[in-house]
Amino acid sequence: MRTKTIVALLASTALLAPAGAQAHVSLHPNTIPAGAFATLDVRVPGEQEGAYVKKVDVLFPHGFTGVDYENVPGWSTKVIESKLASPVEEDGETIDTEVSQIVWIWTGPLGKVETGQFVQFPLSLAIPDGATGRALEFRTVQTYSNGQVVHWIEPALSAEHPSPRINVTAKGGAIQDVAGEEAGPQAGQTPTSPAAAPSTPAVVKASSGGASKGLGVAALILGALGLIAGLGALATRGRKAAA
Repeated sequence: MRTKTIVALLASTALLAPAGAQAHVSLHPNTIPAGAFATLDVRVPGEQEGAYVKKVDVLFPHGFTGVDYENVPGWSTKVIESKLASPVEEDGETIDTEVSQIVWIWTGPLGKVETGQFVQFPLSLAIPDGATGRALEFRTVQTYSNGQVVHWIEPALSAEHPSPRINVTAKGGAIQDVAGEEAGPQAGQTPTSPAAAPSTPAVVKASSGGASKGLGVAALILGALGLIAGLGALATRGRKAAA
């Protein structure tokens, strides 16, 4: 009976472990070379029991002079621009504004995001040339139908509500979506660019050590289960032999 109880407890622990991870508002891909054109998905999860996501407000870092957005069913989109201190020349055109904010509001009935669901807002944009070696933060405010507001604005990745961000590498590098690090790189860190970067950015999916650690824990649990089962079998044989 003790053996069966221990096996049951370990098995239930293995099933509950993944549920402890909290979803974050995140950007995908999260590693993009400077100057590259990319489709950036703003991924927003629903985490309020009995409520749905009503509004998503994303504050842009400086340098994004043009952003196109995808029409997501059930959501209205508002792009807010601000004046540049000094106009810039792009493709023979003088640009005097930049995107400072994008607001998505749920209008229904499609696209409703409740607990355990998420929505993605695709954006087509060019990464600023001067952002190499930086982690660009896209501070986000998420509003729920029950009035709860979550501020994803904290600079530390270890914080409860880290700001969504992308890692900007040197020109000509690879566009990457690093699995296991949805919040992106640490703000202020110096990124490294690929040793042999292709001349044209390529989309590459890479996995971090987080997945390996998870598999290692699962293997340890399975090993423990096997050991306990073996000890139980030996104990049964011992009792039969004694009888």
